[in-house]
This record gives sequence, C-alpha cells and structure tokens, in this order.
Amino acid sequence: MRICSLLPSATEIAFALGLGNSVVAVTHECDYPAAANSLPRITRTPIRCDMDSRAIDDAVMDAAARSESLYQIDMELMRSLAPDLILTQQLCEVCAVSEGEVRRALAGLPNQPRIVNLEPRSLEGILENITQIGDETGTRAKAVEVVTALRGRIEQVRARAAALPRPRVFCMEWADPIFCGGHWMQELVELAGGRDDLSLRHRPSVRIPWQNVVDFAPEVLVLTCCGFDVERMKREVDVLARNPRFHDLPAVRAGRVYVTNAMAYFSRPGPRIVDSLEILAHLIHPDVFPDPGYLNAFAQVATVLA
Repeated sequence: MRICSLLPSATEIAFALGLGNSVVAVTHECDYPAAANSLPRITRTPIRCDMDSRAIDDAVMDAAARSESLYQIDMELMRSLAPDLILTQQLCEVCAVSEGEVRRALAGLPNQPRIVNLEPRSLEGILENITQIGDETGTRAKAVEVVTALRGRIEQVRARAAALPRPRVFCMEWADPIFCGGHWMQELVELAGGRDDLSLRHRPSVRIPWQNVVDFAPEVLVLTCCGFDVERMKREVDVLARNPRFHDLPAVRAGRVYVTNAMAYFSRPGPRIVDSLEILAHLIHPDVFPDPGYLNAFAQVATVLA
C-alpha cells in the first residue's frame, strides 16, 4: 500500500498504526513523528507563521472571498509517487487541503487512488478516525489497541477531575481577531476539570467580541492558536494586551495565562489530542495533575505581561 497523507494528524495516525513504511508523501506541516520529516512534501501554502495573526486572517478571508484554496498540491510529485490511498479532510479548509480540492486535483490522473475523508468534530470522532484508518489499511487490531490505550488515559483524567472545582477557562483559538474554541475544545476543558462557556461544542470556532471575554472573566487563559508553537504564540500575548481591560482579567491578575504548542497538540486531531487533555488538566489544576512533561508543550507567560 502507498499512502499519501494530506493532513498532519493523519500522518501521526498512520505511524501510530505501524504504517510508516507505507507513507510515500506528507504535507509541508507534517513534523511528527521524526521519520515524517524525511518524506516528500506534496503541499505548499503562501501562508507563513512569521506573518502577524491579523495578516494571516486577512489572507484567509481574501482566499475565501475569491473561492481559492490556501493549499496547492504538487501534482507532478503525486503522479510520480502513484499513491493508492489518500488521507484528507473536509473539516476545515483553513487547516489543510480539503477533500473537494483533492478530488479536483486528481481528476486527470489515469489511476484514481482511494480517498479517505477524515472529519472529526469531537473527541470521539478523533478516536473513530483512528479505527477508520485501521479498517481502510488492514490494521484494525492495532487501531483498537491504540484507541483502547487512549480511552484509558482519557478516563484517568476524567475520573480524577470529576469532583474538582471548575474554574472558568478560555481556550482562545485565534488572537487577532478573537476566535473562541471549537469542535473538541470544550470537551477537553470539561474533562480536565474546567468550564469554557465561550467555546462551541462540536462546531467550528468563530469570531467573538472581546467584550465577551471580559464578561466571562476567565480564571485561566490558554492560547491554542492553530498552527503556532510556543515561541510564536508568545507574540499573541502582546497583541491581546492591547485590548481594553486585559490586565483586569482574573487569569492575568493571577498569572495564569499560558501559551501552548497548538500546532503539535490542541489543533491536531490525532493520537496526541490526549496529550493535549493531560496538558490542559495540569494548567487548570496544577495541584492535582502534575506537568506531563511533553517537550515544548506550553509556557506560563506571566513574565511577558509584566
């Protein structure tokens, strides 16, 4: 089997199922596990992480207004690699190549590969995707093993957090403009022992007024901006600090503002979403949940706010 992954989370799932040797191409964003970095890159985008967040949002909105894709597929490479299975998504055209774009791109190929569309909107949906890929690749037994282990870790967090007080937590998906969390984020907060009334459960994130954040008065503020790592995320705190009454937020006053490596964890719906849950549980209840120790996963930014 020759697999082309057009989604970083799909790449992680494929490797978790022992399919690394079958993956022949990945996206420009696929960076985990380390072996993925040596594979051919079959996508590209003009969006750069060194752009400021407002410029990125403007570029995304402009592309949407012109009905253009943010991602391009290297069709010459696709033809030469001749994959027989393509893993893609339709969930978010901002995050990765969409299924529709893939089908249009492949229309001229002499041999049509199978296309598997992954569209998780919840934590359960992410786990189901792992089993789905297992079914499509003849690795169901391994997929069941992986999912069972992940469910066990989820249950450990849920059970431990169930009786704890639930502070107000805002997981911010974008800082300029402000976007709330979407899809699985509210679930993660609840499982980790918090409440995020600003997030949309099992629905895409949307822009929200800054006043909504002020009114919610989060006691813990977690930046989970899609596509950013910890160092890049720190710049967004400076952007947020320009908003009125930012320094009056309980989370800011208490020094409980955190930046995360959302590029690796929170916005990537693969096996490491459970790592994200464990990270979040520590950020919300550090006296109960120890730091899970995942490399470059988060940073407290109270010093940045001084």
